Order: sequence, then structure tokens, then C-alpha cells
Amino acid sequence: MVPGPVSNDRLGASNGRSSPKPRILVPEKVSPDGLALLASDFDVDSRPGGLSPQELIDLIPSYHGLIVRSETKVTAAVLAAGTSLRVVARAGVGVDNIDVEAATAQGIIVVNSPAGNIVAAAEHTVALLLATARNIGRADRTFKDGKWERGKLVGVEVGRKTLGIIGLGKVGMKVARMAVGLGMKVLAVDPYASADVARQASVELVPGLADLLPVVDFLTIHTPLLASTLDLLGEAEFQRMKKTARVLNVARGGVYNEAALLKALDEGWIAGAGLDVFTKEPPEEGSVAAQLARHEKVVSTPHLGASTVEAQENVSLDVCSQVLLILRGGLPTAAVNAPLILPEEYRKLQPFVKLIEKMGGLYTQHYVGARGGMVGGRKFELVYQGELAGINNTRPLFAALVKGLVSSISDSGGRDVNIVNAALIAREKGIVINEVHTRENSGSTYASLVTLRSYDTDPAAAGKEERGAEQIIEGYVSGKTVYISKLDRFTASFTPEGTLLILHNYDEPGKIGGVGMVLGRRGVNIEWMQVASLEKGDQGDKGLELSKVDSAVAGMEAHGSNTKGRGNEALMILGVGGVVGKEVLQDLTGEEGILDVSLIRL
Repeated sequence: MVPGPVSNDRLGASNGRSSPKPRILVPEKVSPDGLALLASDFDVDSRPGGLSPQELIDLIPSYHGLIVRSETKVTAAVLAAGTSLRVVARAGVGVDNIDVEAATAQGIIVVNSPAGNIVAAAEHTVALLLATARNIGRADRTFKDGKWERGKLVGVEVGRKTLGIIGLGKVGMKVARMAVGLGMKVLAVDPYASADVARQASVELVPGLADLLPVVDFLTIHTPLLASTLDLLGEAEFQRMKKTARVLNVARGGVYNEAALLKALDEGWIAGAGLDVFTKEPPEEGSVAAQLARHEKVVSTPHLGASTVEAQENVSLDVCSQVLLILRGGLPTAAVNAPLILPEEYRKLQPFVKLIEKMGGLYTQHYVGARGGMVGGRKFELVYQGELAGINNTRPLFAALVKGLVSSISDSGGRDVNIVNAALIAREKGIVINEVHTRENSGSTYASLVTLRSYDTDPAAAGKEERGAEQIIEGYVSGKTVYISKLDRFTASFTPEGTLLILHNYDEPGKIGGVGMVLGRRGVNIEWMQVASLEKGDQGDKGLELSKVDSAVAGMEAHGSNTKGRGNEALMILGVGGVVGKEVLQDLTGEEGILDVSLIRL
């Protein structure tokens, strides 16, 4: 992502008002520790009482930086008026109150502080864990009402109990270490986590929810709220758990299906919950969220996960340090929209940055999300062949791969990855990337070819780089369009854009029609399709390009009539429109001869 043209005003003019120093507006209360970093170099205008939308628009033209928390709405109108603005900083994690797209179009960098509240969120999780175990909330309420109900408030110890963690990121890992300190056994589900890092923290990674839910005494979720994690736990999942289990949420409202959680508590499927976040905050009167917040088996808090003095100081120091760096001409470490490419490299590298980012996203969603594989702990090779191999500065390409690999598993969609922090993010995720330059293009007809290889290192190889379970994606650029030319063992030529369904199937008559009927019943429109064959197979056509295939399913059956029957394999790659939910994937997986199905959003 590259910000748009930067005006002369953004390079330092103050739009008609002369000032010896660049000016920074702070319309909310921000910890003075961070603001002190800026005082010597900049004119800091702190207005903790807040500004109305019109006041902000009227004032912003003469400022170069804007630092906000959650109350100030940084709209497209504000950004358009801020003709001198170079940076908008959010003293916190979320940037929902900032129009990031408008900022990018204006060439304004948006930064936040994704790490400032890690300790606070982890400690609040443990606080809720202990509070639910010992009925602290109910005990406090009833005691203040003049009741002495010791017999009704018998709790459980957490030592020697099992804590399950879904999402072993920074907060999840911090919670894990605290839980180990309490004497708990910790299990975790996270296909993107490094197995080595988990072992060092005394955490056992398990394959999936089916292995985790039946055995845990406490369950906490630390994942971003994405399409793949919305309603991650519903009625079926709660019924798999112990009746004595308790669940915690200091991450995002909506990861637990709130109606299902309410039913689980009412029906006695689980014993209790500790909740700090809800789908709508504050919960509307009479809503399911409000019923949960008031439930006698729930310890509820009003989104206090980051509300500590230290966390507020940390985020202030973090974002103010980044503002200082940006206004001095540097690149930030936690930008939501910082460029992967510097302006002078844009024309040459932009198509390949796009290609490699798409390859990374395809890898994570196809090999990890659909097949239960891993990103963390695997080794990757990014091979540049042909003319591309002659480019010396490949930092933007490296960053593009990291961005693609993490985009489907992060709140920001990978927008916070830039050429400054990509290597750090890769290390944190346990991702090892080697770049290989080769002038030879292996007989390719393309001027430049990019190959992404991922493989396991054999733990029995005693340090040798012996490979196993190799996974491959190849791609090329034609004009301004990017294409995937190989996926695993299959040759193809498709553009990785939009919503894709990739079906691995036996290449035999009836497959295309069966898939078309399933999608038609579910209201999913097939916009284009391609059949990709095994690289060295002899199965007729290499690919089949169709537009609006669902309107001509009968005609497509002719392609299957020339196949050799079961034993031959193919990939059916579909570009689709409409809602593709779990039911659609289940229906497709149940079709005869379909080996597996991936849903890809790029």
C-alpha cells in the first residue's frame, strides 16, 4: 500500500501560518510522558477537553501531526482539511475512529500502538480467570447487599487445572506464561504459532478445537475478529466442553456467539464466564450482550483490558516516538498504512510486491486455513528468477511476503507491515525466509518468475537442511496483472483476486456439474473457473476459462468426458460472488470425488 502524492504543504509548510517548529494537535487526554518526547522539537497543542467535529476541521490545516485516542473521529473531511498533516497517531490499538483509506489517499501515515497494552490485557485475563474460579463477582454483590452466602459461593482452585488458549500471539503467550506460574497446564490452538516458541513457554500445541475443548477447565481466546473467527464457538462447541469449564474473553466481542454462550450458561453446558468485551459496547438494553453482562454466572467488566495507568503511559510513549520519527523523515515501526515500497522503487517493484503479497495470502489460506498446516516454524524460500533476480534491494518483496502470510490472521489485515518491521514480525511468528536470486528461468516463457517454497526441516536431521512436506506456489507478472502459474503439483494461470474456491478432486465426468449445482442451491454465483492439471500429467486441457459458468453447467460436462477416470487429479479453481459460509464448504466437501476445499479471500 503506497500513500498518494504528497503536497508541498505536507513536506513542512503550515498553510499560511508561519511557525518555527512543526505543530502537533492533541485533542484528547494523552499521558504527558509521551508528549514530553515531542516538546523540544515540536509545538504541541494539547486540548484534553476535546474538540467538536467542526472545530477540528477549522483548526487542522495548520498542524503537521494529530494524536488521538478513541473519542476523536478523524474523518475524510478532517483529513482533506489537514493540508499539512503528515501523520495521525492513535494512542491505542484500534483505528476504527480514523478513516485509514482517506489518510492513505492523502499521503498521511496512520500509526497505532499494538504492543502497549499486552501486559494489561494478559493480567486482566488472569484476573477474570481467578474471579470466575472463586465467584468473586457474586460474592462482592451479595456481601454488599448484606448477605453471607459462603455455602453458595464455593469455588475451584486453578492450580493443576488445564487452561486452553485459542490464539498464541503476544497476549496469548503472556497469559500462558502467567498461567504456568499459577501451576496450570496450558494447551493452545494456533496454526500460525511457532512450535519451538510454544515449547519454550511450556505450552503444548494441539491440532484443533476438537482436541482442546473436551479437556480444558478454562478457555480463553486471543484472536482478532475476522470472518474466520466470528462466532468461532457456538452451541456445538460449548456442548463439547466440560460442565465445570469456564470461558474468558478479553479479545473481541463476537468470537463467542453470544446467544450460544447465553444458552450454554442457562442450560448448564458450562459453569461460568468472564467477559470484558461484547459485540456492541455498551450493550443495548435487553440485548443478548446485556443479558450476558448481568448473568449470575458471568463476571463482566466494561472493556477494561487496556485500562491501566502503565498501559496508557506505554501507548503514549510508543505513538509519540513514532510521530517524532515520521516528522524527522523516518518510517514508523507500527504503521497501519506505511508503504511497502519507497517512492523511487515504486514503478519497478510495485507489480511484484502485489504478486508476492497475494502469494503469501494464498499460502496461508490454502495450506494453513484449509488444511490445518502451520506458518510459524516453517521455512520459506522466495526465489527470484530472470530479470527480477538482478534487483539488489528486495526488502519490499520480503515485506510483501510477510504481509501476505499474516494478512488473514491480523486485525489490521497486514496493513501494519512495512519495510522497517517485516523482519521483526517474521521472527515473532517463527517464520524463516531465505531469498534466492537466479538469473536462470528454468525454461520459463516469462521474463521474471517468482517461486514461493515452504518446507519442514526434518528434526531428525541433526541440523542438516533436509526437507520434507514441500509446498510450492509460482507466479508471474504480465503488464500490470499478476498470475499464479503453479499451485502445489498443479499448473494453472489465474489472477489471485476476490473470493476463490479451490477444490482438489478426482478428474472425472460429473464433477463440474455437481459443484455448480451445490453452489447454485446456496445462491453462490460462479464468475469464472479454471481446471488445473497435474504438472506432468496427460489429462487433456491445461485449463478451462469460462465466464459466468453457473449459467452453462451442462456445457461444462463435456470437459469431464475426456478424462481418464478416477486416479487422475485436478484442481478446480472458481472465482465466486455471494456469501460462502460453512454450509457451502460442507456441501462441497461431501460431494463424491472431492478431496478437499479451500476458501480464499484476496
